[in-house]
Amino acid sequence: MTRLDRYIVRAVLGGVLLVMAVLLSLGGLFLLMGQQDDIGVGGYTAGNALTFVAFNLPQQAWALLPIGALIGALLGLGTLARGSEITVMRAAGLSPWRLARAVAIAGVLLVSLGALLGETIAPPLQQMARQQKAFAKFSDVSFAGSGEAWVRDGALIVNVERQTGEGLFGGMMVYEIGADGGLRAMGSAVTATAIEGGAWRLEQYAETRFDGDRAIGSRAAARTLQSNVSAAFLGIAATSPGDLPSSSLWSMIRHLESNGLDAREPTFSFWSRIARTVAPLFAVLLALPFVFGSLRAAGAGARVGVGLLLGIAFFLLQQMIESGAIVYQGNPVLLAWVPTALMALAGVTLIARTR
Repeated sequence: MTRLDRYIVRAVLGGVLLVMAVLLSLGGLFLLMGQQDDIGVGGYTAGNALTFVAFNLPQQAWALLPIGALIGALLGLGTLARGSEITVMRAAGLSPWRLARAVAIAGVLLVSLGALLGETIAPPLQQMARQQKAFAKFSDVSFAGSGEAWVRDGALIVNVERQTGEGLFGGMMVYEIGADGGLRAMGSAVTATAIEGGAWRLEQYAETRFDGDRAIGSRAAARTLQSNVSAAFLGIAATSPGDLPSSSLWSMIRHLESNGLDAREPTFSFWSRIARTVAPLFAVLLALPFVFGSLRAAGAGARVGVGLLLGIAFFLLQQMIESGAIVYQGNPVLLAWVPTALMALAGVTLIARTR
């Protein structure tokens, strides 16, 4: 990396850092406002709410990084353009692709940061925030392992695994306790789905019932379990697919496929997570052509406005695809890459047309 590359990288990263600080401040404020209705429920206090917000900031940083990278790159490169430094570089013989190489270095660093946040830092902190919130609000819940929850419901003890969809969980263990405190039965289901009336539909259910010195085993394709434990409550403790790291999503996909179950939603979440992680690289490249055009002499407000419009378009497209990917049964891999691929195509095309 040359001195010129380092100079451009510092300008881009400085702009991204400034924008991310503003976005995270606003995101943290909105998240704290959303906790107001829960404060005072059980033992959930304002201090717990602040901790919940702090533990969720890395996840928000990962989610906002593509938009922050786009706006920050527009600010950083725009500052160079207003000072005629980009013009001097072009006059010295640097082509748009040569400048794009320096900008891409900053993008690769942001992708590395996003991978660190999304795969290592954010998931356990967010899971810890969910668990502490559930533990503070409900006294009859305890946790064991990542993404699992143990809940006591009368004579039943329920152990649920990670959430794989709205009202759908990756597996459930059910333990039935007798009046004498002994174990009367234990069963396991590959998936558990919340249905109307506060019941659960347990798929591929296997049960062992204890009768004195005997253990009687049985299997059923499905079983309906009546319980006061709701999917909304378990959703506080269990992790939804979009919040899981790629390694956990891959394990979930293999588990569902090996049992002949629908794995489209975690497959989409897996590839969407990868696409979002690499999106900052193409976001900073997309910002470069704008500093050669009409925004070269524009103020910071105009560049922020353009960045917001492009970022909102990217976000809305992503949300629309996420909402319809499973409903319309499209190819989850293809749909997951559409927003990032469109951003990459736009950036490369505009750089290629720059004179």
